[in-house]
Amino acid sequence: MKYNLFKFLKLLVFTVFFWSFASTLFIVIRFFAYGEEQGATYVNPKNIIPITEWLDFGLILGIIIGVFYAIVEFSFEKYISQKLNLAVSIGLKLIIYLTILIISLSFITLIAEDRMDIDLNNEQGWWRTDPLFWLSTAYFLLTSLVFSFIRIANDKLGSGVFIKMLLGKYRKPQEEKRILMFLDLKDSTAIAEKLGHKHYSQFIQDCFFDLNTILRRYDAEVYQYVGDEAVISWRYKKGVKNNNCIDLFYAFQNALLKRSKYYQKSYGLNPLFKAGLHGGQLMVAEVGTIKKEIAYHGDVINTTSRIQSECNTYNENLLISNGLLDTIDLKSKYKSRTLGEIQLKGKQEIIEISAIQVV
Repeated sequence: MKYNLFKFLKLLVFTVFFWSFASTLFIVIRFFAYGEEQGATYVNPKNIIPITEWLDFGLILGIIIGVFYAIVEFSFEKYISQKLNLAVSIGLKLIIYLTILIISLSFITLIAEDRMDIDLNNEQGWWRTDPLFWLSTAYFLLTSLVFSFIRIANDKLGSGVFIKMLLGKYRKPQEEKRILMFLDLKDSTAIAEKLGHKHYSQFIQDCFFDLNTILRRYDAEVYQYVGDEAVISWRYKKGVKNNNCIDLFYAFQNALLKRSKYYQKSYGLNPLFKAGLHGGQLMVAEVGTIKKEIAYHGDVINTTSRIQSECNTYNENLLISNGLLDTIDLKSKYKSRTLGEIQLKGKQEIIEISAIQVV
């Protein structure tokens, strides 16, 4: 509940800021493009209204749209989008947004008439033939596409990474300290043979959908999906904080458990995952030209993968390097058990690992 509230408030702040900026920008463009008459029929033609007064109403309009936009986007993302196909979802949102725009503009024009002593077109059904409304609608739709693009890019690349790519931060490799988790499905070969490739693909899709519902709660980012494996990433401090990198694994287990009836009914089994955790310095770089991605390079990746592969050897669900464990203030609900040392494949390096279990 607290996470959902935080998620909504975060979206609300972003939408209000975005639409306030977009609305004031529209007022500026409209003001200088149309001249001092500003498209209005004045009660007093000599009353020239400065742009600052129009900007006040642009800001109010932006806040109103931003609030409703956040409510609609959050509601669809949380409760509706998964139940409808994409075309129906987009069409339904478009109808809602047009209704909001009509109501918002009608409200703003009523206030503007009273405050500025001008005559604006706001009679019942005014929007059907008003060219300014359809101009505003076109601007709203274009701006919505920009908003959606930013959100999709942010979700695809990770929080804050899109802006860094725009600024060209990763064109030259950058060193960062990160925690990685290699999360892999147990008995994947047997499950794939049982379900067949089509149902197996749907099965993995469902599992990763459940994973994505909890990622932001623990400040986690998805680095990549590889078949039935997901690679999760944290900035080192965020991953260590409040045991986020450990809590995520068990929260994912609980999310799958809560939907056990669904998995049993749909696939005849319950998914189980194993994971390896490790952290350290790695290089982050922008790679590719036709398809650009953010890539991680360094021993941290190979080491984490090797740790995860040891889960079967020790019959454990979650293994962690002792180097990372030593930097974590382990919560009382967890206990660690040292398993000894492993040698990394193809290297002379020895690393000590431990198993993490719930008390």
